[in-house]
Amino acid sequence: MDRHLDLVVIGTGSGNSIVDQRFDAWQVALVEQGVGPLDSFGGTCLNVGCIPTKMFVHTADTARAPEHGAVLGLDLALRGVDWPAVRDRVFGRIDPIAAAGERYRATGSDNVTLYRGTARFTGVRQLRVDTADGPVTLTADRVVVAVGSRPVIPDVPGLDDALGYRTSDTVMRMDRLPRRMTVLGSGFVAAELAHVFSSLGVEVTLVARGDLLLRQEDTDLARRFTELAQGQWDVRLNRTLRRAARTGDTLLLHLDGPEGPETLETDELLVATGRRPNADLVDAAAGGLALHPDGRIVVDARQATTVPGVWALGDVSSRRQLKHVANHEARTVRHNLLHPDAPRSSDHRYVPHAVFSAPRIASVGLTEQQARADGRRYVTATREYSGIAYGWAMEDTTGFAKILADPATGELLGAHIIGPEAPTLIQPLIQAMSFGLDARAMAENQYWIHPAMPELVENALRDLPLD
Repeated sequence: MDRHLDLVVIGTGSGNSIVDQRFDAWQVALVEQGVGPLDSFGGTCLNVGCIPTKMFVHTADTARAPEHGAVLGLDLALRGVDWPAVRDRVFGRIDPIAAAGERYRATGSDNVTLYRGTARFTGVRQLRVDTADGPVTLTADRVVVAVGSRPVIPDVPGLDDALGYRTSDTVMRMDRLPRRMTVLGSGFVAAELAHVFSSLGVEVTLVARGDLLLRQEDTDLARRFTELAQGQWDVRLNRTLRRAARTGDTLLLHLDGPEGPETLETDELLVATGRRPNADLVDAAAGGLALHPDGRIVVDARQATTVPGVWALGDVSSRRQLKHVANHEARTVRHNLLHPDAPRSSDHRYVPHAVFSAPRIASVGLTEQQARADGRRYVTATREYSGIAYGWAMEDTTGFAKILADPATGELLGAHIIGPEAPTLIQPLIQAMSFGLDARAMAENQYWIHPAMPELVENALRDLPLD
């Protein structure tokens, strides 16, 4: 069957949010690829990413309360973990949302058709969709590619489906908690899930290629996080996985390390070594779309690809694999579809991110190493949680906020926080950077509630050695 449409959107994560009542006069097709083992409507964030992981993180934080109780004079205990109940609380909420979203798109609008199947470009703005009912050829005046990304699996002998490894797509739906889990990776997915499973009683070993965890963060934060992680997990730095094998229920991981080869035994292996864009799965090159060397679709500031009438957004085109970036880009694409004569650009100047591990991390703008490499003139100030009254209340002795600013103008260049509620504490700094509020004005021209956690930010701002 062949159909020509006004718009085809491939991907039902952030791409699903584009089509609203303003498109009622358009003939639209939504294509859900079903990439990955869960084949769920709604994209990575809803099904296997940000939302379920943070629900697990909250459970993990609660499970760790007894560790913190003693210093506060409390005798607390974790009496047990009901893993099926933990898991089913999360997916008992998420799965019905995904199903309801799919039902709405399948039946809710006369002008929108939902196709379930693998879509591949066969020409310029032309797609073949292999559905359960057979192939469909779609052509369109406009196409939006929003098919996201998938876990990277390193090319290591024995690291295959027969081994039975996990990824972030599958690990949260395990039938039972293992006694031992090894996490391969050192980025935010590895850090968050190591926190989740270790807090629930699993013996976690984390294997990292480099000498720091979260090495893309400001170096001061990465060093502090690595130091604290080594007190929680068995952290193996400067290790390379050379071979993997299974012996019964045990996985054998053969590593190369600073002191030579070593063998690690584990019950589960979580591979968290990054994500790759899904442009290859839609054969973007066959649609004429230019690609970056890492496989991302090339887009300009308007999210337009190199093919007129084709846009891309989210992980498939952005180097920032963040849901809030994909949502922002989806709003840009929607405007540009509706208003081609007055296009907008995505604003990627001040993109924040957070890591929901233990401790938490949040960051926006330049790291100190980036400022130095760029030749920027800057000053920094660091304020420890232990230097504010609410930090005393929490007995936090490890967290801090670090701010970079231009010494002449007070322009905020970057902010980095490690410690309790870092993703919340950083938001005023994101707002200040986005709207051009300098460090002096931010610190002095408003009240800061005392004694509250935002005093951490206030005091760091006041500590900046501005000209």
